[in-house]
Order: sequence, then structure tokens, then C-alpha cells
Amino acid sequence: MSEATNGGAMKTFPVRLSEELRAQLDVIGQLTGRSATEEIRLAIEHWIDRVKSDPEVLKKADAVRADIERDAQTRRNAIDAIFSGPQSTKPRGAATKPAPGKAEPA
Repeated sequence: MSEATNGGAMKTFPVRLSEELRAQLDVIGQLTGRSATEEIRLAIEHWIDRVKSDPEVLKKADAVRADIERDAQTRRNAIDAIFSGPQSTKPRGAATKPAPGKAEPA
């Protein structure tokens, strides 16, 4: 399930919590005037901000980017090999259409 907001579509993500943690979350929500859902969203946003500045995570992200780029280059090369050159101008076995005004061969 998803709902639209100013920042884009929001997707539902079920989370299992212990009764104790849920009770604490409900109390925090009561104290702040926010729903448990909003408290969870704020906590996740804060955690993501912290992770984004973690040097180890940044190092791993650079490695993942490099892997993605290598894979993308391999795929680009494969497409180029398939569709470039004189043999790739038309599919094998494809019938050629006669030029306008010319009869089709019998």
C-alpha cells in the first residue's frame, strides 16, 4: 500500500516490535504529539543520515558504484558488438522492401 505526499509516494513497510519497544514508542509519540508511524519515520531518517556519513559505508558505496559501472560498461560493449558494423544493419533473413515505385521481386 502507498499514499501520496508532497515528497512523492509513500510505501507501507510493516515493522515488528516487541511489546516493550512499542509501549515506549507510544509514550514518545504521546509526549511529542506525533504518531508512532511518524516517530518511526523520523528515527529511520536520522539513522540513514548517520549511516551516510560513516566512512566504512562510504568506502563500500564507492566499491558498489565501481562494480555497477564495470557491469554497465560490459553491457554497453555487448550492445555495441551486437548492433554496430555492416552485419547489424538488418536482421538475418529479413525481407527487403522494394524502393517506392519499384515492383517487388517474384
